[in-house]
Amino acid sequence: MHCIHIYTGNGKGKTSAAIGLAVRAAGHGLRVLIARFLKDNQSGELAVLTQLPQITLMPNETEFGFVFHMTEAEKQEAAAYYTRMFADTAAAAKTGSYQVLILDEILDACNLNLVPSDPVLEFLKNRPESLEVILTGRDPKPEFLALADYISEIQNRRHPYDRGLAAREGIEY
Repeated sequence: MHCIHIYTGNGKGKTSAAIGLAVRAAGHGLRVLIARFLKDNQSGELAVLTQLPQITLMPNETEFGFVFHMTEAEKQEAAAYYTRMFADTAAAAKTGSYQVLILDEILDACNLNLVPSDPVLEFLKNRPESLEVILTGRDPKPEFLALADYISEIQNRRHPYDRGLAAREGIEY
């Protein structure tokens, strides 16, 4: 049985948990496909992941910045882009070439209406039987929770950002 994982919560480490699973899977010879929504290309893990032949990163060639800074036109452009990116990722995952799929920040993309939830839910219900799927992001809708086999919540108890410390290269990104 291949499962659906959700890493959620207001704490730091959802993506890190997903990347850890990707590295573990790759270490056992499994092929991993990763799509990153709502992220720029500055994260340090990208340099390492691109060197692992078992891991494929979906292209993320456009950066839109934070949604709350976007105009309506920019939100529409971002929604079209991320919706296409999800469709391309789902098509690649359906080829059977991968055993693990990570949809990083997909839950937030759905919550912000940048990716419609229905195609994501439909994909999850009809995914290849040999595909383990990991979704990350905050506040998953009940429909996503109902499909999940694993739900891990990362809680923020303390974070240096609350004291004014900006995100640090190599630690937060």
